Amino acid sequence: MALARPYQSFFLSRPNHALSPTSSGICTSSCHLNNALPILSSKNYARVQRKSVVFAAATDESSSNEAETDNGTRGKGLFSFVTDNPSSREAIQLPNEPAQDGNVGQMIYQIENKGRDFGSYVQAGDFSWFVRETGFKTSSNGAVVFLHGAPTQSYSYRDVIVKMAEIGYHCYAPDWLGFGFSEMPEPGDDFAYTEEAYHEEFDKLLTQLGLDSPFSLVTQGFIVGSYGLTWALKNPSRLVKLGILNGPLTASATLPPVFQQLRLPFIGEFTCQNAVLAERFVEKGSPYVLELDDADVYRLPYLDSSAPGFSLLAATRKAPIKDLASRIANGFSESWNVPTIVLWGEADKYLPSSEAVNFANSNRDVINQVILDGAGHLPQEDWPEKVAEGLNSFLGSR
Repeated sequence: MALARPYQSFFLSRPNHALSPTSSGICTSSCHLNNALPILSSKNYARVQRKSVVFAAATDESSSNEAETDNGTRGKGLFSFVTDNPSSREAIQLPNEPAQDGNVGQMIYQIENKGRDFGSYVQAGDFSWFVRETGFKTSSNGAVVFLHGAPTQSYSYRDVIVKMAEIGYHCYAPDWLGFGFSEMPEPGDDFAYTEEAYHEEFDKLLTQLGLDSPFSLVTQGFIVGSYGLTWALKNPSRLVKLGILNGPLTASATLPPVFQQLRLPFIGEFTCQNAVLAERFVEKGSPYVLELDDADVYRLPYLDSSAPGFSLLAATRKAPIKDLASRIANGFSESWNVPTIVLWGEADKYLPSSEAVNFANSNRDVINQVILDGAGHLPQEDWPEKVAEGLNSFLGSR
């Protein structure tokens, strides 16, 4: 069923109770879609507050973790800096059983195999990319590349790409260099972490994946997500259609506090090494809380090494924020002619829905707009069913 006219907005409404497995198509005028989207697998997408949380804590009574010293003060174990302070007691969360001795290495051991669904490593040029892939090269509806924003990773698309593959798309979702499970080049001589450097390496990845024919592109988020849009502006002939999820689209878009902190001298160096930075960014932009298994995946790269934090720091400081937003706003105005859809999470805590409205109004003949009621800054994480159905209705139309 066709989408509404480009200048019309409509809401895909989240029901007030858990989704039922009934299904129907997307409506074509201002309406609410109640109980209309199927549940992927058996997972319940009604997000709830975490109920079972255990803070990492020292448990070995035979250790010197809290032994009395000669001067009457408490002695501290080797890893007490991880757990024995207010910040860590609030931040480090593990499912149901505490990590032994509060050891970061033990925490990594518990979660190190999570989050690599549908993924493999692809060597493109000098660097190794972690790429999730679903569907087949012969899939009837063609190829779609999904690009995440900072400071997250392609894991956010895990459910969307499964659903899209089921309905006939060949999907790729890479982790940008320096993010997720992709290679983390050292800032400087190894990799510049600039917009131009990312575009150059992305081109090499597309070549390695064999994406020589036009494909559809979906982008979301800040900084590297915006680089997906500026790459599209440089390469319109390589695209069949473009999908845009929440991200800065106008010159008035504000930068979330975490990026402002990263751009500050000295403060940025501390901020980038916060192991729960990515998961907290996801949750602060959403009305929902991540399930613990999902939070583990967003946290894992930052626990495993300091490299992801310094990669994020370099990418944030090298990004021409104001110029980037202006080029996106101007580039997709009347001169842009590739069919485009904006699927916007209405409950985004970082960016208002006016971003999507004003962006779509700048080129009504080409840009469609769909507001996803109940979804936050990462619609693909909050409501993957709605994102998949919205994309399919748009990409599948002729």
